[in-house]
Amino acid sequence: MPSTLTRPSPRTSARDNLKRISVDQYHAMIRAGIFDEDDRIELLEGLLVEKMSKNPPHSVSTKLASLALDALLPPDWHTIVQDPVTTDDSEPEPDVGVVRGEPRDYIDRHPHPEEMGMVVEVADSTLRQDRGKKKTIYARANIPVYWIVNLVDRCIEVYSDPTGPIKKPDYRRKQIFGPRDSIAVVLDGQEIGRVKVKDLLP
Repeated sequence: MPSTLTRPSPRTSARDNLKRISVDQYHAMIRAGIFDEDDRIELLEGLLVEKMSKNPPHSVSTKLASLALDALLPPDWHTIVQDPVTTDDSEPEPDVGVVRGEPRDYIDRHPHPEEMGMVVEVADSTLRQDRGKKKTIYARANIPVYWIVNLVDRCIEVYSDPTGPIKKPDYRRKQIFGPRDSIAVVLDGQEIGRVKVKDLLP
């Protein structure tokens, strides 16, 4: 007797069966107590994604980046560390973000892309995701500058000039800086100072 089981279409993948949620639904779930501070998740393109555990070099590099940027920022900017940024379809939590205004400006909500000067992701085991999904999200949201502190290759990848919300969002410009280089920190199109790559590497 022939089997009644049917094979899935080659065009169908497990991803096709995933249910996406909106940012508003995600916020409602947080308010309802479905997630708490111990749940290491972030919303990426409508999907709940588990965040990777941090190893010591990752934690050290995150702190170094935050300190280096803080030392350069004018009074109307501040840094956030592993805190959410709310976009149209995502709420990523970059390792470091440079945000316009004062911390108390965001008592009732998280920063939006137009309030971000730049974001930084520290990448070791997350390098593929940071070059892929995270870069797409930040480019779609028009966040002007995106740094990847690449611990695998001991360099910093700097992405700028985002395309915004097109079919395949990306950054038009990519630069790679090695341990002997320094990088311009640019806010609102103006250089406010420079940081040495070696000062951000563990």
